[in-house]
Amino acid sequence: MPDRGDSPPLHIHHDEDEIFHVLEGEVRYRVGDQERRARVGETLLTPKGIPHTYRVETAEARMLTITRGEFENFIRAFGRPAERHGLPDPSGPPTPEQAKALARTCRQFGIELIGPPLS
Repeated sequence: MPDRGDSPPLHIHHDEDEIFHVLEGEVRYRVGDQERRARVGETLLTPKGIPHTYRVETAEARMLTITRGEFENFIRAFGRPAERHGLPDPSGPPTPEQAKALARTCRQFGIELIGPPLS
């Protein structure tokens, strides 16, 4: 469950659309040049080839993310087993090494990082 301020880098999926359905909280999305806030029960499509990102605007949010393609394999490739039960402690921005590893794995699965997270 992402916390307030959670925001991935602005990115493009070259091979698949991505659908977000908000289950809890409020999330601000940037898709192309437009921004939109989505609340519980709202769904948003981010078409392939269009830059997008999001930012959690409430203390926590839960989203269902639906894709059809390589995104699940990207998550499996970049993920790591939990070190303990529960959510990890926030660790701040990634180190330069972590950022390079993320960009490398993204490229492998048709995702291009093109800008910073939403602030």
